[in-house]
Amino acid sequence: MSDAADVIVVGAGLAGLVATYELSRAGRRVLVVEQENEANLGGQAHWAQGGLLLVNSPEQRRLCIKDSLELALSDWLGSAGFDRDREDRWTRAWAESYLGFAAGGKRDYLRGLGLTLMPNVGWPERGAGTATGPGNSVPRFHVTWGSGPEVVRVFRDPVLDAAARGLVSFKHRHRVDEIVVEGGAAVGVRGALLAPSDAPRGASSTRREVGTFDLRAQAVVVTSGGIGGNLDLVRENWPTGRLGSFPESILVGVPAHVDGRMLGITARAGGSVVNLDRMWHYPEGLKHHSPTWPRHAVHFLPGPSALWLDPAGRRLPPPLFPGQTSGNALRHLASRGHTHSWLIMTQTMVDKEFDLSGSAENPDITGKNCALLLLRAKKSLMKSVRDFLERGEDIVAHRTLPALVEAMNALTPETPLDLARVEHEAATRDLQVRNDYSKDLQLMSLHNVREYKAERLLHTARPHRLLDPEHGPLYAIRLNLFTRKSLGGVQTTLDSQVVRPDGSVIDGLYAAGEAAGFGGGGMHGYHALEGSFLGGCIFSGRVAGRALDRELS
Repeated sequence: MSDAADVIVVGAGLAGLVATYELSRAGRRVLVVEQENEANLGGQAHWAQGGLLLVNSPEQRRLCIKDSLELALSDWLGSAGFDRDREDRWTRAWAESYLGFAAGGKRDYLRGLGLTLMPNVGWPERGAGTATGPGNSVPRFHVTWGSGPEVVRVFRDPVLDAAARGLVSFKHRHRVDEIVVEGGAAVGVRGALLAPSDAPRGASSTRREVGTFDLRAQAVVVTSGGIGGNLDLVRENWPTGRLGSFPESILVGVPAHVDGRMLGITARAGGSVVNLDRMWHYPEGLKHHSPTWPRHAVHFLPGPSALWLDPAGRRLPPPLFPGQTSGNALRHLASRGHTHSWLIMTQTMVDKEFDLSGSAENPDITGKNCALLLLRAKKSLMKSVRDFLERGEDIVAHRTLPALVEAMNALTPETPLDLARVEHEAATRDLQVRNDYSKDLQLMSLHNVREYKAERLLHTARPHRLLDPEHGPLYAIRLNLFTRKSLGGVQTTLDSQVVRPDGSVIDGLYAAGEAAGFGGGGMHGYHALEGSFLGGCIFSGRVAGRALDRELS
């Protein structure tokens, strides 16, 4: 096709692909403008584990999980904590609309595209211990068979088919620097042509300019992602009142091209950008042993049994247990100036509970390999896990606790642990394991998790003493703070149309995905329930595409 188009989509990540899919299947001509090369088609979603939040799904019902839209909305609002009049004008409406999709047509929509879900349902973000606080009351995390690349594929393939028919054209290495607004309406984009790059997916690429471009259409959709790869923007928007000073040694959980540039460009075009101080970063990062991008972090997903200590060797206070509430744990550590923490696990725990998030770290699911899937019965046999155990700089193992603490201190000599403190925390925890009941809230939570059969079989070790040599050796895992998602972004109506700070809409300008805070300028509020990032990209991209088709009719 020529450069003539009905719609320009800025960003070829998941939300951009979904919007393009919806527009092209309606017969609209779409121009996809992307600053990276063809290898990065699908954006961050390619790296994802592929978790999708569904409510009252057949998979949940088969596992005797009693879920409902009412319960999901209660959990969501308890997590979101919406508290701003102007900035949250649209966020709750988007949350309610998205949950209606998650409880209604989301599963059938994706299955119709060929997406398959694994039969077990995961249970991250189990909460802060109150019915009104953050967290999932029940398991809702549905993992895609094929993980993030499969979620990308089911939209990429029909979009590429549309490109072969002349309805879609891709403009890679086109960096947008301006949204063209004429007569109060968005009518195109301008920017720089970047030098060709053969950098692999996720790796940094050259920003050398070799020309300019000026493209026009009836509408523009911004789907360019968040700010997690741009530490300058993360620092600028870091909520010091909630999280303390910005941690300069923070790792990065997304490629460098997740730079947030389009947020400022959209604001200069008149759009309202809100809630950028709401961020979904994590305290459970491992430095990648073979990094693709600078400060590359992998999200470690600890099971519920490990002993979690701060840099001084003090146990994190209840309910800050592994897997309970990442946001609260991040706040506890960061507000005290801590950039790392420690988990102590036995070999038995590692075999059951050493989980890593991401498509590359789960080759069995990503590759749809049933033979590899069987290794999940003993995770230390999985190559991705072995690589981190053997090559990761954040992990040490020893037979005795004194030797383990000595190795931990060798990794962090600037914040040495006191052996007596660590021994006390481990010994008092072990005293509570002797009975099926306990005053220890983490052990109470562990017993609660093990009541759910899928977690008991796949993700939790039988309760045992940390210092029992039969379950050794002991592992210490240094967890690092790392960036991930932006929860704020461009403010939009329920049709994904960008609004100005005064609440009026900008004709022809739309936003979706992480660039729009996954809808409305931040539908998650302050905390996410997990499984709702890919789903938010899909939902908001779908909304944008369908709304634009109606508008152009």
